[in-house]
Amino acid sequence: MISRRGFLAGSAASLIACRTQKRSPQIAIPAPLVTHGVQAGDVQTGTANIWARCSEPARLVVEWGTSDKGPMHGVAGAVVTPNSDHTGIVALTGLPDGQRIVYRARFEREASRGASEWVSGSFVTPHPTKFRVAWTGDTCGQGFGRNPEWGGLKGYSALRAAKPDLFVNSGDLIYADNPIVAENTTLAGRVWKNITNERVGRVAQDLDDFRARFAYNLEDEHLRGFAAEVGVITQWDDHETHNNWWPGQQLDDKRYTIERDATTLSKRAWQAFFEWTPTTRGPMQRVIHYGPLLDVIVLDARTFRTPNDAGTEPGRVMLGAAQAAWFIETLANSKARWKLIACDQPLSVVIPDGDAPNPPQEGFANNVPGPPLGRERELADVLLALEQRGVKNLVWVTADVHYAAAHSFDGQRAGLDYEPFWEFVAGPIHAGTFGPNPLDPSLGAKLEFQWAPPPGTGNLAPWDELQSFGTIDVTAEELAVMLWGIDGKARFATRMQYQR
Repeated sequence: MISRRGFLAGSAASLIACRTQKRSPQIAIPAPLVTHGVQAGDVQTGTANIWARCSEPARLVVEWGTSDKGPMHGVAGAVVTPNSDHTGIVALTGLPDGQRIVYRARFEREASRGASEWVSGSFVTPHPTKFRVAWTGDTCGQGFGRNPEWGGLKGYSALRAAKPDLFVNSGDLIYADNPIVAENTTLAGRVWKNITNERVGRVAQDLDDFRARFAYNLEDEHLRGFAAEVGVITQWDDHETHNNWWPGQQLDDKRYTIERDATTLSKRAWQAFFEWTPTTRGPMQRVIHYGPLLDVIVLDARTFRTPNDAGTEPGRVMLGAAQAAWFIETLANSKARWKLIACDQPLSVVIPDGDAPNPPQEGFANNVPGPPLGRERELADVLLALEQRGVKNLVWVTADVHYAAAHSFDGQRAGLDYEPFWEFVAGPIHAGTFGPNPLDPSLGAKLEFQWAPPPGTGNLAPWDELQSFGTIDVTAEELAVMLWGIDGKARFATRMQYQR
C-alpha cells in the first residue's frame, strides 16, 4: 500500500522518465500505449480481473483502491507479448464488498525503459442488499458496424446511462462471419456507412482476423466508456465463429477459402475471445458468486451440442451430459438467494437453421408440439432434476434472436412437474433486428411480451430504434425486471417475489 502523495509522485516521475528516455542524444523512444482502454470482468466476491492491451511487449501494472484520493494497492501482471496480441489480465484479490473500486492500469517496459500513461476505470463489488444487473447481446451484426454519421455504438451509452452494477454480455460479442464493409444498403434502400478495414471487411478465418473483430468494437468510444465503469460477465454464442455452427461441421460457405472446419475456426475464435475480454481462462460454463444475493451461472450452449437437425431424435443435446450434471449440482449447492442463468440460447423459441422447408433447428425447440423430444428432452430432464433437488428462485436471461421478449414457463401447461420461472430476452444492442419467432409449447412456455419489427419487415438497422437491453434490480425479497430500448424508454416491467 502506498500513500496518496507517494502515488502521485511516483506516477509523475514515471511519466517524466518515459517521456525523456532516449536511445541516443538524437532519438527519443516513444512510450508504450494502452491501445483499447480498460475492462473489468468476472467481478465477484473478493476478486475481479482487469484487462488492457499494449502497443508493444511490456508488463501490465494495476493500482486500485476504494477512492482515488486514498491509498492504492499495486499488482503487477505478466509481460504481454504477440502470443496474446499484447493483451493481458491482472487478477485483483482481497476486494471489499459493496464498494466502487477505482483502478488504473499502465504498461511498463523492462529495465525501467519507460511506461505508458495511466488509464483509469472503476467497477462495483457485490452489495449485500441491492444492486442492478444489465444484460444484452449481439454487437456489430448483419454488417452494421461503427457508423460515425449515426454516432457509433450508441447502445452502450444507453446501457451506461441505466447505471448497472454488473453486465452480462450474452454472446455474439462479434460477428466473425458478417463482413463490415464501407456501405451496407438496407432492405428499405437506405445506406448505412461503416468505418472499416481490411480484416473486418471479410469473414474471419485466421487468428488475426478474429482478433481484429474484438479490436474494432473496442475502438468505439461508447463501448470503451461503458467498459471502464461496469464489470462484465462474457459468454459466447455462434457468431464469434460462424452462424449456427456446431462441433465438427464443415461449412457450406464459399466465402471460406482458407478454412471451413468449424471446430478449427472455433479454436481461433476461442483464443481471441479470451485474449480480448476480461474473462478468467477456462471453460465457458462457470459460476460468478456476486455476493449473498446472487449467483450468475453462465452456460455454454455451443461447445458440446450435437449437430443441428430436425430435433426429434433421441440423444440430441445442447449442453452435453457433463455440463448438464455440473449445472444441476451448481444450482442445488448454491447458497445465493437468487440464481441468474445466463444461457446463450432461448429455451423455447423456434430458431430455424436456414430457409429451406422443414429446416434443421438451431435451438432447444424443435417446433413439434407435444412431449419434449431431442434437445428439448435434455432441457426437460434438467428442469425436472432441479425440481427434485428443491431449487427455486431462478431467472433465465438470453439474447440471440434479435428482439426483446418475456416468457413465463409453467410445467403444468406441458404435463411436467417443475416450478414456474421466467425467461427474459433482450438485444440486439447493435445489430439488425428480426422476428418475432414462434414459441414451442413442449416445455410449458407462454409469451407474455415481445417487442419486434413490424410484420413484413426484417433486418432493421440500429437507426430504426428496436435495439434493446434488460435490467434486473436485485434485493433480498424481489427482482424487478425491465426491458428497455436504447432510447432510454422502458418497454416492459415485472416483479418476481422470493419463494421460500
